[in-house]
Amino acid sequence: MIYLDYQATTPVDPKVIESMLPFFSTYYGNAASSHKFGREIDHIVESKRKIIANSLHCSPNEIYFTSGSTESINLILKGFFDKQTGTIVTQTTEHNAVLNTCNYLEKKGIDVKYTDVDENGIVDLNQLKINLKNNNKTLASIMHVNNETGVIQPIEEVSILCKANNVPLFVDASQSFGKMDINVEKMNISMLALSAHKIYGPKGIGVLYVNKKVKNMISPLFHGGNQESGLRSGTLNVPAIVGLCKAVELVISEMESEKLRLLNLRTLLYQTLNDSLKDVLLNGDINHRISSNLNISFKNVSSDLLVRSLNDVIISNGSACDSLFNTGSHVLKAMGKSNDIIESSVRISLGRYTTQEDVEKAATEIISKVKMIRNITQI
Repeated sequence: MIYLDYQATTPVDPKVIESMLPFFSTYYGNAASSHKFGREIDHIVESKRKIIANSLHCSPNEIYFTSGSTESINLILKGFFDKQTGTIVTQTTEHNAVLNTCNYLEKKGIDVKYTDVDENGIVDLNQLKINLKNNNKTLASIMHVNNETGVIQPIEEVSILCKANNVPLFVDASQSFGKMDINVEKMNISMLALSAHKIYGPKGIGVLYVNKKVKNMISPLFHGGNQESGLRSGTLNVPAIVGLCKAVELVISEMESEKLRLLNLRTLLYQTLNDSLKDVLLNGDINHRISSNLNISFKNVSSDLLVRSLNDVIISNGSACDSLFNTGSHVLKAMGKSNDIIESSVRISLGRYTTQEDVEKAATEIISKVKMIRNITQI
């Protein structure tokens, strides 16, 4: 199997698994317990929190552990408006975790302003500037890298607009962390979410960064034992926290070399497909996207049929969340793509274990299946 769906999830690195194992049966104490065993585990957790904080260039007391980005998104968006109404400023190409939460909050009386993107998937900064000018309590939620197209949003420019309007900025960094350097202080990011399973860590664990200046603006979703300074109650998942931290260390140490390696592989794949097939259309800005992503449409080819027909190659026809309901990509719709383009689009995402041989074999099979499907549909 040639796995090319790394933006959906990643395999857990063996070094991550190894780091976690002792915390299931040897160091299994509850980090909230006051006895010696509990204090030892708490010390380990806090040492891991420092490593996470260093990777984001923030203070350890601004790092909170959650079950992943979906929980973090719900915590911030719902928690920010728990006691009063106001406005959320977001964009039309956000992940469904943001869009569906915004839809829920709209029914509760929260005003949501959806900012458009251009044909390349880049947020309209002029429209964003207008949307941010609001006298109500306002929160901006803009993702860093799109989960379908890999397009990178100009977060630094977004943050300047937010700062000028005194609006806190929340960033979903699930697809950018470990692929790009993130300095929350320099980038003026107030809150940020990431998930371990996108960076070769375990599923069910994530990080929420909340700047200490805005922490009191957020009400918790869970109430219980007041873990995580009361912002996220619940017994800490220590094995997963340890695995998350190891994954962070590995992905940060390899980030620059991996970006270049994957860019070369992506270039090879894209050129091979273009050289062998007609009507291969790229979706999203090629110059402002992470190096591991290709979102392309094969004209007159059903993406669903293509994905299902591949024997040894794993790619996706959009977001894993969208595929649950077999709906067309809202991201490509927002970019102004036609239904034909959307229905023929696939996402190919490379990762740590992708080799040149994988890319060459994958290209061969994709080319073969595209030609087969086109021949069948023309009969």
